[in-house]
Amino acid sequence: MTAAEGDRLRVALDATPLLGARTGVGAFAYALIERLAERTQVAVTTYGVTWRGRHHLVGAVPAGVDVCRRPMAARPLRWAWERAAFPPLEWWTGPVDVAHGTNFVVPPTARAAAVVTVHDLTSLHHPELCDAATLAFPSLLRRALARGAWVHAVSRFVAEEVVSHLGADPERVVAIHSGVPPAAPAAPARPGDGRRLAGAERYVLSLGTVEPRKDLPLLVRAFDAVAGARPEVRLVIAGPDGWGAEALRQALDAAHHRDRIVRLGWVEDDQRSGLVGDATVLAYPSRYEGFGFPPLEAMAAGVPVVATSAGALPEVLGDAATLVAPGDVDALASALAGLLDDEARRDAHVEAGHRQVRAYDWDTTADAMVNLYRQAAVERR
Repeated sequence: MTAAEGDRLRVALDATPLLGARTGVGAFAYALIERLAERTQVAVTTYGVTWRGRHHLVGAVPAGVDVCRRPMAARPLRWAWERAAFPPLEWWTGPVDVAHGTNFVVPPTARAAAVVTVHDLTSLHHPELCDAATLAFPSLLRRALARGAWVHAVSRFVAEEVVSHLGADPERVVAIHSGVPPAAPAAPARPGDGRRLAGAERYVLSLGTVEPRKDLPLLVRAFDAVAGARPEVRLVIAGPDGWGAEALRQALDAAHHRDRIVRLGWVEDDQRSGLVGDATVLAYPSRYEGFGFPPLEAMAAGVPVVATSAGALPEVLGDAATLVAPGDVDALASALAGLLDDEARRDAHVEAGHRQVRAYDWDTTADAMVNLYRQAAVERR
């Protein structure tokens, strides 16, 4: 009996997203690796396509997870993988049954089945919002599909996009939702931590990397529209700078109520937990989204959410959030004002949010991924 048919599957996962400031992709990769490592059906090893971060990977993966220590230089390897099915991942990992690229890129393999996670297709729809590395994703994905890779899509919305825009076989594209990001276990927030960071009892929170598709300049303008009548409310923008930092800076410079907008940058897990738990409202004005971790994180913490109807957000958030059209500053301002002023409406959002997040469980995600690995490995053999 082969590993694919019943024995323990050897799965190599890309842990590169765990390095540096932890984004949504990093949160996905960490939680998935952690839960897979608990399962007897799989033997997990990780690799990192990075030269500069090669010494930090061991400390970034969950405890007890095996790390491939042979260095992989990202730039020359991606250049090679865009042009040929060489060199194969097994040069670094040794024999495995499945290779899982957790962030749009799965290396070519000699014998292993390949699974690649697609989080969104921003690079196709909004290339003006992307950096050079992200713009290479469609080419690398098409190469992987041509080699027979299976696609893990983080939502049904993304699955449909992969089929319609990349020409993938719908039978080889599997939608598996992620779980809710867990609160930081090692350093739980204390009551009032978030309010102390915000410098206010009531605040609207934005959480995530500053990049153009998050449309934070729109949020600044919407806050400006409601702030005058609500002098006790602040806007808190937490998250590391991405390639949208300059546009946000310009929006902040132009804001009438700049003195009540707090730009925190990167926050540690305990600070993040406190900020989310104490927020009056979480705002998520994305122009395009393949899943959306922060709104679910807020719902799990009992915080009402205002988001756009972009991409997968209606699918993921259901009727538990107030949804507005992307780019509509007046609608966003009105939605924020409604939740800030109406306690009953906030309570209804909190109750609906608690119901919604029950559907997003990491154990369910990991079990579904194991099934996908086994399906891919059986076909490969």
